[in-house]
Amino acid sequence: MTSTESPTAIGSGTAATEKFSKERVSADTSPERLSAIATDALGALGQVIDKHGITYSEYRVLKQWLIDVGTYGEWPLWLDVFVEHNVEEVAYRGQSGTKGSIEGPYYVADTKRLPARCTLPMRADETGTTLVFEGQVRDLGGVGLAGATVELWHADSEGYYSHFAPHIPDGNLRGTIEVDAEGRFEIATIQPAPYQIPTDGPTGWFIEKAGWHPWRPAHLHLMVKAPGKRTITTQLYFRGGDWVGNDVASAVKPELILDPKPGADGVDRVTYDFVLDPAAQ
Repeated sequence: MTSTESPTAIGSGTAATEKFSKERVSADTSPERLSAIATDALGALGQVIDKHGITYSEYRVLKQWLIDVGTYGEWPLWLDVFVEHNVEEVAYRGQSGTKGSIEGPYYVADTKRLPARCTLPMRADETGTTLVFEGQVRDLGGVGLAGATVELWHADSEGYYSHFAPHIPDGNLRGTIEVDAEGRFEIATIQPAPYQIPTDGPTGWFIEKAGWHPWRPAHLHLMVKAPGKRTITTQLYFRGGDWVGNDVASAVKPELILDPKPGADGVDRVTYDFVLDPAAQ
């Protein structure tokens, strides 16, 4: 199988922005808290301007770049790559269960519901190494959580996501798995590839000018839920994979690295259990 039409930065960015805009999110932030946050953020920016002696030419380039990011619809991409990992670290404070990681811009809600033992939806000619991913969802006491769901989504073997690449059918390599009575699941899929975040738009221009790289290591995205428990959003990576030690999004954690091994049938298998904290009161 070969790609017939690769996604562009503006195409992927527009899709991500449209998806996010439809959610119309809000936060219970008081005027006093907003003022304090904004004052500190602007003050920190002012310190950077003063420290580096930012010129008017550089300031005007910044304004044009900010406009370009919006025009290309890349604010979800840029913020998720460079800012979300800090927000996620704050969100995890006080939790004892499975480590979280960033959600990223490619999440799609309401994916196909699948039984505890299943194969993710994929094309008939899907390429890639088969991976069987299994485990259990438990509470802090080690009890399996019946009624839990494991949402799983990831890139294909070329690094593209369904819903954000025009040559991939919607729902490909995405699903919401309903665990069994003991909280267990077994999912057959393929191992995803590392991928570059879109580089033909302002996020890519920014990375190139800074002399950075645009790569994310191969990973599985997961959102694990259970009644009365705190939802965990995370990513799982592959030991020894490219860019695991140098992720552009700074989202890799040692606790989130998988090490698949061939089973008796020759198929790569890996086990990873999820432990959920009680829901916040």
